[in-house]
Amino acid sequence: MIGLAIDTSTDRLSVAARRGGHSAERSVVGARRHAGLLVPLVVEALGELGVGIGEVTDLALCDGPGSFTGLRVGAAWVKGVCHGRSARVWTASTLLVRAMAADGAGVVAGLGSALRGDYYAAVYRLPPAGPIETLLGPTVLAGGTDLGLDLVPDAVVSDLPVEQWGGFGWVTSSRKIGPPEGLPTASALLRLVGRSGGARLVPDLAAWEPEYGRPAEAQARWEKMHGRLLADSTSDPR
Repeated sequence: MIGLAIDTSTDRLSVAARRGGHSAERSVVGARRHAGLLVPLVVEALGELGVGIGEVTDLALCDGPGSFTGLRVGAAWVKGVCHGRSARVWTASTLLVRAMAADGAGVVAGLGSALRGDYYAAVYRLPPAGPIETLLGPTVLAGGTDLGLDLVPDAVVSDLPVEQWGGFGWVTSSRKIGPPEGLPTASALLRLVGRSGGARLVPDLAAWEPEYGRPAEAQARWEKMHGRLLADSTSDPR
């Protein structure tokens, strides 16, 4: 397998490639740099392993929730690269990839900003070995909200500073992993490919879209102003 993973869901662009027992990683910070630097970083990482994009057999990307524009950049690039090719495409929630910073810790929560005072959260069981179990799929929580289901994470991973974790009582006794370790990485995503309960194989790439989590800020403002859902290009409201 020659694997390539990208994460464009946050302000850090992350790329990782793997060939056999060898790997290469690249990253750069700056949300507005994703579109311009994704291809150069991919070329550099693959070049370090002596392979080209045409030799990649498995391509993985974080599919949200996260930055609307960032997710669109990643999705559009992957669809373009894989058009007419037989490479397998895998996706995993940004929150699961983020939680991998505490892989093996037991019950781990991934936490990120959903803007407007809300947070994205998901909870996983990450044993030292074996399948991953999703205990709570990605959801939007207001600050201070309980996770429900009597879930008390052993660890919480976030790219937000701990003081910005929204006053959640369930993080009190948890191991806390903040930035920069709390950012999702493409290398963590690659570790989820082929692991039970980890990355998912995309059966129909043309029909696939990222899980944005909630509408983009501009869309939310438009819908609030007009009191109705914004229609897509086919005039169907989403």
